[in-house]
Amino acid sequence: MSASLKQISSLLNGFSTEVTPTSASKVDNFQEHLSLGTSINVTFLAGSNLRDTVQVCKRLNEEGFNPVPHIVARNFENTMALEIFLDLLVSTADVHEVLVIAGGIGRPLGPFSDSLQILNSGLLEKYQIRKVGVAGHPEGSPDISKDKLANAIRDKNNWAKNSDMEAYITTQFCFEVPSIMTWEKNIRRDGNKLPIHIGIPGPATLNTLIKFATISGIGPSIRVLTRQTKNLTKLVFTQDPLRIIEGIAFAKLQDPDCLVEQLHFYPFGGLAKTAAWIKDILEKSEFKNLEVG
Repeated sequence: MSASLKQISSLLNGFSTEVTPTSASKVDNFQEHLSLGTSINVTFLAGSNLRDTVQVCKRLNEEGFNPVPHIVARNFENTMALEIFLDLLVSTADVHEVLVIAGGIGRPLGPFSDSLQILNSGLLEKYQIRKVGVAGHPEGSPDISKDKLANAIRDKNNWAKNSDMEAYITTQFCFEVPSIMTWEKNIRRDGNKLPIHIGIPGPATLNTLIKFATISGIGPSIRVLTRQTKNLTKLVFTQDPLRIIEGIAFAKLQDPDCLVEQLHFYPFGGLAKTAAWIKDILEKSEFKNLEVG
């Protein structure tokens, strides 16, 4: 038994993706690649200009998309900097959804060391943010112990219970379906109620995927990818995520209580390539349904 095109299509519908301010500047028109209303995360890297993120969010909103800026706790030098950022996002770009993460730098630049401090600050409510994503790590983190990651999921669930905001989990990118689904079952068993958006890579070369996996320190996926390097010709050919999506769709079919709701694409091979690949899969699904009907 395997996942059908209809089940794969259901998982793909409502997908989100992301851009950096730099990669966004290379896209002439987002409407040429993505459906109106698509959620597009906008990263905020340490040392970058907050206003660049604001301007990208403004552009996305004006072009008919849902901008979801990253609120990176450790990147803010003080509470005022966070407030200014939130105010600009809301007043300039009409932002109502954010992704709150701790950030990868070792030493916080200011008073916030983790995402929960942002969530508990009351500032998201003050600036009328209505929907919040938080981070999930199916393959763990090189910087955070398993116990701390488990506690973080519990704490975020407790926060969500007492908040009027809609909350969900977006995960790091993963390549191994067993790791993803085991993690989902484990956190659900431990009390997770938040819907999950699984992060997967868009089409990219094996070389590119290995580079990003190594930077992120995702163990099982790195091992799977590096085993493929024995065949050197694979390094330069594009790898697509269909196998991963099929595996997740089949796992959802087997477990109706699974909290995986949708997919978040990391466009390592470029936004245009990722969007075109998704469109092709969805069109094949629609054609197949018409054939059957």
